[in-house]
Amino acid sequence: MQPDENQQTQNEFNRREFIQNAASFGAMMAMMGGVPLFAEETNAPAGGETHYRASATPMNFAVIGCGTQGREIIQTLSRITSPPNDPPVVPLAPVVAICDTYEAAFRRVKEAAPNAETFTDYHKLLEKKEVEAVVVATPSHLHREIVEAALAAGKHVYCEAPLATSFDDTRAIAKAAKAAVRVHFQSGLQMRSDPQRIFLVPFIHSRQTGMNVMARTLWHKKQSWRRAAPTPEREAALSWRVNSATSPGLMGEQVIHQLDMVNWLLNIRPVAVSGWGANLVWKDGRDVADTVQAMFEMPDGSNYFADASIGTSFDSAYEILHGSDSTVLLRSDDEGSRAWLFKEVDSPLLGWEVYPPKVQFYKETGITLMAGASKTPPKQKAGEAPLAVKTPLQFAFEAFITNCGTVGKEVKNFLGSKVSDDPDDLREYLGTVKQTHAWKGAAGWQEGLEATVLALKANEAIIKGGGTKIQIEKAWFEV
Repeated sequence: MQPDENQQTQNEFNRREFIQNAASFGAMMAMMGGVPLFAEETNAPAGGETHYRASATPMNFAVIGCGTQGREIIQTLSRITSPPNDPPVVPLAPVVAICDTYEAAFRRVKEAAPNAETFTDYHKLLEKKEVEAVVVATPSHLHREIVEAALAAGKHVYCEAPLATSFDDTRAIAKAAKAAVRVHFQSGLQMRSDPQRIFLVPFIHSRQTGMNVMARTLWHKKQSWRRAAPTPEREAALSWRVNSATSPGLMGEQVIHQLDMVNWLLNIRPVAVSGWGANLVWKDGRDVADTVQAMFEMPDGSNYFADASIGTSFDSAYEILHGSDSTVLLRSDDEGSRAWLFKEVDSPLLGWEVYPPKVQFYKETGITLMAGASKTPPKQKAGEAPLAVKTPLQFAFEAFITNCGTVGKEVKNFLGSKVSDDPDDLREYLGTVKQTHAWKGAAGWQEGLEATVLALKANEAIIKGGGTKIQIEKAWFEV
């Protein structure tokens, strides 16, 4: 029996009206400042603990992969609680399940996740209905199957960067995340959630630094990437980063974060990449370079140079964006994320430069770039404790928890409206929600796809050697 034609027309009108009203609401919320799911944080005590207001709904987490990164993630989640000055204090990200194929790893996270059920098979973990969100922190080459299974099980998913170590696996994860419209997916490109970097986006996008001249990033940290273990099999599992069959190299494991930052801040995507690399320090039979350089060619004619090494620690890590009027330097360290502006002598005066604190770098004076720095800074009260420094990982999980809650609520609202059950309509509606300030800045599947593909192609150029140039195709970023 065919539906009544008038009823079809009315349903289609209601559907479009609902989505259009949502879009108008989204635009209005953006202009008014919106109402975030979590209100402003209280002063965090020393140690970096993160706190939300108690009105936030707790979300049960599972972490798959309890290695170094997995342990840091579990520690971070354990500190996300309601404020201690608003009892009862409750955990907002309780880890109720953990999974690893190496059972000894469970002992190392017991203190941070004392009540977590342990699994050696992630399929069994995903069957647990109480698990709402899954963090995939396994070695990168194992991501695909786990992410696809978690999404199919209806879990919100946070996947560490890179998404995968192969082109096909990366696109498969992006495709699965795009299709799973009823849950939230976040890529572990942590800097996308850092308020300091979010603050810089409109500043740079509005050409306050002039025309783009070039960009440079550097990541230097002396470490072998090889881990000792009781057996050769366990050592190979722990040292997967030194094997080209399981590792995307320095470009995929480290530079990917800076590469994503440059693309985001400059708002352009590279059109070609060349690379060079060698084992200069760790001559232990590995086939992954310990020192690499890549040059990304931008569509505006400028270049982005990426430099990374685990053979030296000198100069640590930074990103530099050179503009015709000024240059921006960004650093992340134990003091948090910081940025400075270095103006050219012939650049226009913007008016606010007299207020922020200045820092001397060799012969240059850097103007501090930070939210509120264009105003006269308030004086700190005597005896007032300084705010604890948050890590990019903490900001990333704040965004993840917020956005998972928003998606869950809005999906329920949309389906409850009985206007449409078409996934494309729901995707369109959620797109309007993401334009409001209820949505926290974070990297989704599209950002994860783009950064991972670019990092993998840079690594491919490095492996081929000789300054091999790889042309970047737009079709690679479409799923």
